[in-house]
Amino acid sequence: MRNYMRGRRLSDPAYFVIRHAAGLIRAEAERHFAGRLLDIGCGNKSKQRLLGDLVAEYVGLDHTDTLHDLGQADLIGTAYAIPVADASFDAILCTAVLEHLEEPRAALLESARVLKPGGYAIYTAPLYWHLHEEPRDFFRYTRYGLQHLFTNAGWEVINITAMSGFWGSFLTEFSYYLARYAKGPLAYLLAAPIALNNLAAFCLDRGLLRDERFTWMYLLLVRKKPA
Repeated sequence: MRNYMRGRRLSDPAYFVIRHAAGLIRAEAERHFAGRLLDIGCGNKSKQRLLGDLVAEYVGLDHTDTLHDLGQADLIGTAYAIPVADASFDAILCTAVLEHLEEPRAALLESARVLKPGGYAIYTAPLYWHLHEEPRDFFRYTRYGLQHLFTNAGWEVINITAMSGFWGSFLTEFSYYLARYAKGPLAYLLAAPIALNNLAAFCLDRGLLRDERFTWMYLLLVRKKPA
């Protein structure tokens, strides 16, 4: 975890959600990932630092129109057309991608094609989150919508986990709002309240104060049904 968070500052508005998500993803991956892993929408492949030691090979896929650096991608394709043979991977990771896909069911069918029977996949998808990577930002998902979507595409849903409660979502979005004005001298003035928001999120987003109806994102552990 320390290696994954290296270089990230507490004054980053995404600090809480990145660190919290990393812990949840790592915990599930430790139990279910091995062999060859495909990271769909890998971006700069930063999650290799988080999960790379759990698998024999970490393969990143991204598309030519991505807003991220393609230099780290091992495969160039799309979530609808992955340039590998059937059953090429033992595990799949796909984080914060579903909201950017016009046809999410088609993408889920394609990812099932390249996964071995019985293989596991971890997906994340947002419920409360601001517009980002526009104009390719199409959907937000409830846990019931995700259950329907994955089941309809033939996946076995093992669990759906709310990744935060109200305070984690609210304080992070408040930090993003403040960050819009963090330019010039204001950048130094707003760094402190953003850092405090992150610390408060870690403290408040738990126990009786955690209301998961307001989660910023869900984590899904799903499995391709054995042949």
